Formats: sequence, structure tokens, C-alpha cells
Amino acid sequence: MTNHNQLIAVEGYPFILLFGFVTLVFALLGWGLLTVVLLALTLFATYFFRNPERCIPSDENAVVAPADGKVVFVGEVKEDRYMKGAALKISIFMSVFDVHVNRIPCSGKMVDFFYRKGEFLNASLDKASDLNEQAGIVLETGEGKRLLFVQIAGLIARRIVTYPKIGDELTKGMRYGLIRFGSRVDLYLPPEWKAAVRVGDRAVGGETIVGFKE
Repeated sequence: MTNHNQLIAVEGYPFILLFGFVTLVFALLGWGLLTVVLLALTLFATYFFRNPERCIPSDENAVVAPADGKVVFVGEVKEDRYMKGAALKISIFMSVFDVHVNRIPCSGKMVDFFYRKGEFLNASLDKASDLNEQAGIVLETGEGKRLLFVQIAGLIARRIVTYPKIGDELTKGMRYGLIRFGSRVDLYLPPEWKAAVRVGDRAVGGETIVGFKE
């Protein structure tokens, strides 16, 4: 899977190289202020696309966070698109300072995928789940349960990347994509599963347990 061992996500290379090259040009020209500004952008791009290793919980019943960030919603909702009924929804908002490489929350088989164009509202808003550009994966566990996790573009995000294909076997905690520059991931679990986080909690993708199978 893409970005498996890279310290920096490959999607960041063009930005880092571009900023680095322009920084070098301005440095050679002796333009001090612009050099400092562009060096800061180069360092920020490197920081933004960081891709740290994570300690994946061994508990087979644990569901892990699909993203780093702040939990902005936990509760039961109606999910008619792919789960056809009630679901436990957990939403995580990623600021520009969070790691943006996304992780698989639970092991299973990818059985469906969708991508939908939309708006670019602030991803921390609840209506972003319905109106913003997004891409979603439907995963089926070995017990036949289905869950849905949706990457949602934010106010300044303009690029959603999703690596797996329908039919792929996915492992809890593995990297599966990213969203550039501030965004959100919504996780929909079977309604009988239990949440392990509350609104306001901080989550670490692939590491923080956000729920448990029943």
C-alpha cells in the first residue's frame, strides 16, 4: 500500500521539492525575506505530509481512529446510503497541524466505494458531512458486519486520495489515503457497537480506540 514505509507521504514530494527549489533560487539571488518565507513554507510542507508509524491495538474487537484530530461528533444517526438504517457516527476533524494520512479502522474486505463532488465548507461543521466533496469506503468484516468511513474535503482542502480498490482485504491500522490541507473523516459503525470516545477528545489515527464491536 502507498506510503507504507515512507517518513513523508509521497503526495507531499511535489510541494516540498517546489518550495525547496524556489527557496534555493531566491537564496542565490540574495533576496533574504522571500528566502525566509519560502523556507518556512518548505518546512511546513514537510511537517504537514509527515507519515509516522503507529502502534496498532491488538484487541480484535477494537475499532481505531481513521484519522488524527479532534472528535467533533459522536452519536446515532440515520445512514441510508450504504448502511440502510441507524448507525453510530464518529466524526474527526483534522486541522492543518494534524497528520493527514488516514488509517483503516477495522479489518475486513472493501465491498464498495463512492466519490462525490461537492462544496468546501469548514469541515468541522456537521453539514459538511452532506454537502462537501467526499470519498467513502464500505468495509465488510469477517462477521458480515458493514461499516462506512468517509473522507471529506474541508475549507481549503482540494484533493482527496484513496488507495484501495473494491475487493481488497484491508487490515486495521493500515494506511489507506489522505486529504490535503484540513479536512474530516466520518466513521459509521453498526448501531449496536459501542463508542469509546466523546466529543472534544483527541484521536491518533490507527492508534486511538474509538469504538468496540459487540
